[in-house]
Amino acid sequence: MPSDKIIHDYIAGAVGGSAGLIVGHPFDTTKVQLQTQHCGHKYRGTLEAIKNISSFGMVRGFYRGLSWPLLSLGVVNSVFFGVYGHTLKLLDSNNSKRKCNYLNIFIAGCVGGSAQLVFVVPADFIKTALQSQIPHDVDGFDKVRRPYFKGPIQCARVIYQERGFLGFYKGGLAMTYREVPSYGIYCFTYEFLRAKMHEHKVLANNGVVASLIAGGLAGCCNWASVIPFDVIKHRYQADFTRQYRGFVHCAQMLYREGGVRIFYTGCLVTCLRAFTVNAVTFTVYTHLLKHLELHY
Repeated sequence: MPSDKIIHDYIAGAVGGSAGLIVGHPFDTTKVQLQTQHCGHKYRGTLEAIKNISSFGMVRGFYRGLSWPLLSLGVVNSVFFGVYGHTLKLLDSNNSKRKCNYLNIFIAGCVGGSAQLVFVVPADFIKTALQSQIPHDVDGFDKVRRPYFKGPIQCARVIYQERGFLGFYKGGLAMTYREVPSYGIYCFTYEFLRAKMHEHKVLANNGVVASLIAGGLAGCCNWASVIPFDVIKHRYQADFTRQYRGFVHCAQMLYREGGVRIFYTGCLVTCLRAFTVNAVTFTVYTHLLKHLELHY
């Protein structure tokens, strides 16, 4: 999949990632709302969360918190796919037969996932804070629980005032646990499924259908493997009242609140989002990469 020209990986990654983000953000907002709800104001289910979010419209509801991820995701995905492609090229440099080495793909995916953390953690923190604050008032609970940010600038200002620059990396440890292995699984699954479908000439349509299905299933496998870390991260990042002393304390409190089951909150909408986002991301990335290779 990687290009011989590293710049092509960066360009295709930026465009593919942005396309996936726009398509998947409503799912992401629903997921965050479900995962950050506390005892006393829980949604009765995913449909109730969707209904509540939709009452605020598209901009203040489903697409709340989109601006910073959208501005940064071009860089984030550009870094991920660029580092992934460059790392895979280095690892395969001694592979004279150019056979697909899935171990190298997994390692390159982990390296790419690590490289993008410095950019993705601050944007994800602000996004999560904004998404979690879509009101779901039960007996006035939301009115006293935490401040409500009007937008990303105000949110960033409060984070900096309270915690300084390093405050933007709150939840960074949880994101490391989530991002690094999951991206290895992500790339491995995508390349394996896509190769098998092409090998058996399944769903051949210039590779578009294969890319959609392989990308979507890769995203589901990726997120299914890290949902507990995602739940902990979102609850920890959405806490502006210092209820949790840290990542481990947050995990302990969540377990006391709902047992093992709570760590899989929002699993269905997470997988729906993962399939949609990654199907679009990988399809756009793969086919834009082909276009760049042919014409530039």
